[in-house]
Amino acid sequence: MSESESNSISVPSAPGPSTTLRESYTYHSPTPTADGPYILGVDEAGRGPVLGPLVYGVAYCPVAYKEKLEELGFADSKTLTAEIRSELLDTLRSDPENLGWSVRVISPQAISSGMLRRPPINLNLQSRNATVLLIQEVLKKGIELTEVYVDALGTTTTYQAYLSSCFPGISFTVESKADDKFKIVGAASVAAKVTRDACIEGWVFEENIHTEGLKGSWETEELGSGYPSDPKTKEWLRNSVEPVFGLPKLVRFSWSTVKVLLEKEGKAVDWIDEGQASLVQAFESAKGREKDRSAVAKDLGLKSVGML
Repeated sequence: MSESESNSISVPSAPGPSTTLRESYTYHSPTPTADGPYILGVDEAGRGPVLGPLVYGVAYCPVAYKEKLEELGFADSKTLTAEIRSELLDTLRSDPENLGWSVRVISPQAISSGMLRRPPINLNLQSRNATVLLIQEVLKKGIELTEVYVDALGTTTTYQAYLSSCFPGISFTVESKADDKFKIVGAASVAAKVTRDACIEGWVFEENIHTEGLKGSWETEELGSGYPSDPKTKEWLRNSVEPVFGLPKLVRFSWSTVKVLLEKEGKAVDWIDEGQASLVQAFESAKGREKDRSAVAKDLGLKSVGML
């Protein structure tokens, strides 16, 4: 068993070994049984990278568990090593009576398809939808939520007002760097980050099956951080372009970095819309018939239908 397959098994929220990530999905831990009310934290991992899924995570526990939560070591996952993050996910799973967590994994293809459709579903809207979905599904489990803390960028007051309108009766706190300020958000950050890392480390390149004789036998070892500015990621993208078929599904093809790369390295393609082609053909044919009619009328000296 490879290391990436072993990692996938130890992270239940990631796809299983040899499983391709084609569609977005949601994972829920067992529902805690301790008495409420509960607090819940929300955070994400993978908003900026050009590679891999965007993962939203939530973690929740009874209000009465807050003091215990402070002792468990949760923090902004970006400040922790991969080993510590893995240990903290085990901690999150170690007390199912009091601790619950969920993730929404948005596939790279779903991100790009949403951003390129008309009207577009931009990343902010996709993020908002994932947050609302996760909160709704926790409530459907019968969990009584009274306080929700959300890590967010941008105009947090507007977002806070929106969430409050969606869930009357719940007190929302939406702040930048909330994963540093609130331990329950730190726990959500760990769930999201460990899940995303496992998704990428265990990524199954289904394109490898269909590229015999073509450029590209893709692996994840040389991906770098996945951010567009990372030289290692840039190099991997350049080396991975197949001029006709483009890039693997790990790549978010709506990112400007990828658009520029494909314009430079890819083959130009003229797409023919069969419906549009039929309309053009019919129009040209009609013009031809009209031209013939005009010639006959001229020969006969006809200026109107009434003259017939």
